[in-house]
Formats: sequence, C-alpha cells, structure tokens
Amino acid sequence: MGHLLSREGTSLSRERSRRRCGSKVPPRSRSCFLRGPCMLCFIVHGASPPAPEQPLPGRDSPPLCAALSSPEQRAARRLLHLSPAAWEQRGPCQRLLLSGLLPPPVRAFLGSARPPGEPAPDMVCKRKGAGLPACPPCKQPRCGATAPPEPEAAVCECPSEQQLSPVPCASDRAAGGGGPLPRGSAGESGGRGELAAELPPQEEEEESNEPDRQEPLENPSECCRESLQPPTPDINQLPPSILLKIFSNLSLNERCLSASLVCKYWRDLCLDFQFWKQLDLSNRQQVTDELLEKIASRSQNISEINISDCRNVSDTGVCVLAFKCPGLQRYTAYRCKQLSDTSIIAVASQCPLLQKVHVGNQDRLTDEGLKQLGSKCRELKDIHFGQCYKISDEGMIIIAKGCLKLQRIYMQENKLVTDHSVKAFAEHCPELQYVGFMGCSVTSKGVIHLTNLRNLSSLDLRHITELDNETVMEIVKRCKNLSSLNLCLNWIINDRCVEVIAKEGQNLKELYLVSCKITDYALIAIGRYSMTIETVDVGWCKEITDQGATQIAQSSKSLRYLGLMRCDKVNEATVEQLVQQYPYITFSTVLQDCKRTLERAYQMGWTPSMSSAS
Repeated sequence: MGHLLSREGTSLSRERSRRRCGSKVPPRSRSCFLRGPCMLCFIVHGASPPAPEQPLPGRDSPPLCAALSSPEQRAARRLLHLSPAAWEQRGPCQRLLLSGLLPPPVRAFLGSARPPGEPAPDMVCKRKGAGLPACPPCKQPRCGATAPPEPEAAVCECPSEQQLSPVPCASDRAAGGGGPLPRGSAGESGGRGELAAELPPQEEEEESNEPDRQEPLENPSECCRESLQPPTPDINQLPPSILLKIFSNLSLNERCLSASLVCKYWRDLCLDFQFWKQLDLSNRQQVTDELLEKIASRSQNISEINISDCRNVSDTGVCVLAFKCPGLQRYTAYRCKQLSDTSIIAVASQCPLLQKVHVGNQDRLTDEGLKQLGSKCRELKDIHFGQCYKISDEGMIIIAKGCLKLQRIYMQENKLVTDHSVKAFAEHCPELQYVGFMGCSVTSKGVIHLTNLRNLSSLDLRHITELDNETVMEIVKRCKNLSSLNLCLNWIINDRCVEVIAKEGQNLKELYLVSCKITDYALIAIGRYSMTIETVDVGWCKEITDQGATQIAQSSKSLRYLGLMRCDKVNEATVEQLVQQYPYITFSTVLQDCKRTLERAYQMGWTPSMSSAS
C-alpha cells in the first residue's frame, strides 16, 4: 500500500504484469511522504495479521481505478481492494482514519470508523516510536503549500520524538509533477536517519552537504528544559569575613597601594579596623607626626606598631599615638635616635597593657623612661634595650622588680649594665626564657645566678670578657631546658668545656663557638656524645682541620649544619667530598655559601649578563 503515496507513482497492475512476464522488477522505494509514522506502518505492523489480497483482474481488462477521474477517487478505490476484514479491525485502520493523514476526499469516501464520543487514541509507530514517551501535541499543517506558518512557541523542540510530515493534496501533486516535497517542510526534520538510504542519489548528496544534526538524547524530556548557565564566579560574592581573612595575608603596601585601588568595596575592606591593629611602618620616611595622628584618630584600637627607622617621627607623634590608642601592646622603634624619654614615658603611662618594648639603638633613652615602664607596665614580657648606652643598673633593676612576667630580655653593648642587673632579673623574673647580655659589663659572678632560671631555653653570652668554663658548664648542667647556647667571641672556652656541654646538654640543639679556643677534639666530642645538637658553628677557629670536620660528619646522627667559615686549615676539596657524602648536612664555607647564593639567584630567574661591563 505504500506505493500509492510513493514518489515514483508506479502502477500496481503494471508491476504485476512485469512479474508474470518474468522480467526483473527493480526494488521499490519505500520512501513515502510521511517522514514520521506512515500509513504502511500502522497497517502492516498492526495487531491483526494482514488480510489476503484480492486477485487482480486479468491483463486485458483495465484496472478498476482507471475509470475514476480524480487522483483522490483512484486512491480511495485502491484502498477498497482490501478485504473487509482489514477495515473491520479497529486497531490500525481506526488510527489511520483518525490521524488526519489522508486527504479530505479519501476520508469522506471511506467514512468514519470511530464510534461517536470515543476519544482518539495516541498515534504510535511500532516500528519507529516504540518505547519513547509521548511528546506534547504540536500543530501540523495538512498541506505544506497552503498552511500558514505556526508561531515559534507552538513548535516542539524535542529532537528525539519524530514529527509527522504533512500529506500533500492531490492538486499540489498534480501541479508539482509528483516531485519531492520542498526542503523546508515541517516533516523533513524528523526521521532523517532512517530514510537516508531510501532517498534518491541526488537528494542524498544534498543531505550530506547539510550540517550535522544533534543526536537524540536518551531522555527526551530533558531537551525541553532550558539549560541554565552557572553564574560567573566573582570574588566579591564571598562574605566580607572571608575577604578580610584573605586581605589579612597581604602586607601594608599590597593593601594600601594595590588592593584598595581595585574598587570602592575593596577600599572599604582595606580600611577595616582589624587591618589597623598591627601596623608596620618601618623604614618609611613619609611617616610623620601628622600621619600618625590621622592613623590613631581613625583606628583607636591599634595593638601593635613598628616605626623603626622613621626619622621624621618625633616625641609629639608618639605621644598622640599613645594617648589615642590605650590598647597598645607591642611598641617597636629601632634606630629612632630622635626620640627621647618623653616618648617612652607617654607609652608607659597611657598604655598599661604594654607587653613588648623594643627600642634598641636610641642614644637619648635613659633610666627615667625605664622607671616609668617598671612602675606602670606590669604586663611587660619582652624588652630590648640594645645599644642604649645611657641605660644603667638603676633602670634595669626597677624593671626587674616591677615586671615579674618578663620572658625575654636582650641587652647589647650596654656598658653600664653589670652583674647587679643580671642578679636582679634572675631573682625577680622566674619566667625568663631568653636572656642576652652581649658585650655588657657582665662577669661569671653575675652569670652564675642564671642557674636559678629553670625555664631558660636560650642564652646569649657573646663577648663576655670575664666568662670562665666552669660557669658555662654549671649553667648547662642546671638549666635542663636549654636549647640554644651562644658562646661566640669568648677566647676562654676550650675543648673540655665543649665536651661537658655535649654530654650534659640533653635538649641542646644549637651551639655557636665562633672564635673560641677549640680544636678538632671539640668537634669529635660533639659527634660522639651529643644526640640532639643539630647546628654547630666553629667559624674562625684556626685550629679546626679536615679531621675534625670529617669526624663530626661521620659520627653525629643529628647534625644538620656545620659552620666552617674561615677555618683556614680545612681544605675546600674535603668540604666538597663531605657535601657529596652527606647531602643532609649544610656545610658553610666561603665557596659553599657563594654557590648557594648563585643557586637561589638562578631559581629566582637571574641570568648572568654576557657584557664585559658586568
């Protein structure tokens, strides 16, 4: 029955007569106009078996359809050649007549096969549409030439559901000469993959030139949903607390000169009060008293400030800062030689919660400022008065008696500080952990009092002119928590003292013996007796040879750094051998340090210039 609507329009009687004569009949094409579920599909693949064909008339008698004038009547007459059993089955024929696929004259000629009041069943092609969910109904024109275009909203966009092709009217077929449908017809989009083999060669070439179609989805219902693109990620969508945490990792320059210039929102975040709690203004000559006053007025909760090397800051600016920021806890002002006792007195009197004061290398600082610190700042824990040459025992003793929570104290080249200060700190500050009296007028009589400090972990006794070996050995024996000992520039320290240190220092990790009177025996004793020492520096020890360096590298299991700077009796070739044999140990010599410096430069992208000037 598919030949009735085929493009070739071959007559049934002519085809049968060819078969009787024995001529070879070319295979018929089944590419009908119905690009979706066709009439042949519903009849052939119906539930009932196909009815037997009625015998056709003889060769001499003309076919019954020849007497009919119009093409619609001939098509209807040929349909009537089927047996009545084919029309009595209400399955495929009923779907065929109710689907609206036949031209109106044929439907009127055949009549209606559906009882009144019965709803039309869903039209499903058993060959092509089996197992697919039903698509929402779409309005299809009956004739592609006369039907008005439907709006875009009424067109189904499901690529997997095959759409039905409109059946052309007989008048259109007669006018067009039985040619194929226009390429823009509504039914052309569906069923293209199944009918590719049935198209004529010319149409196959045209089809191959068209762009590729999308493959049908496994779930056709998903194709009708609008795909929502995820929004572009934006850092400003983060909560302000997260952005503030990110900005807290930036330096002051990065926040003020880079991040705050991005947008107004970032500028407001960079001006948040928490970023002005800890200010590092060191080595900035543009910092003046006016700037300090503005900063203090804007953020009165500053807890830490560093104005080291700020030469344009005077006592007035520091006084305003201390007055407006009573919660200041850490104050650092190295090498601010223009500051005097006025600034430290203002900080001590206005900031009672002060915990850290580092004011090294201030020539104008005297004991008057230290007296205010000792009497007003009871929470003080960390002080640094190195190279403040006018400070004496008077001010240091007041601090020792008033600041009982001190944990760190460092003095350097304070010639007016003697054993009395050391004794006062050892007696009144039991929580001291770090003590340094480098180059002070301290002797073994004052240092021996440090044995009372059970929490002492780091001791700096560089350049103590009257320091004997017995005092050092006694400190190491009694201070069990000692982890770092610096004895540089003490010519009295000998091999025997180092051997006792290696044996008694149970938690000792760092030992500095630069310019001490030691030999290879001291290095051999460290490697033999110490299981904790990781850093040993014996630079400028003229009696150290290749044997001592080799022995400590071989015997020590904990050694990670060995300083051999300007040990003239140590051969550089030996050091190169040790570097190869013990890669986990860093050997410090002039040549090795130069090599490491060059390596770091190359890693940072530095390349040597080939010019003669460089």
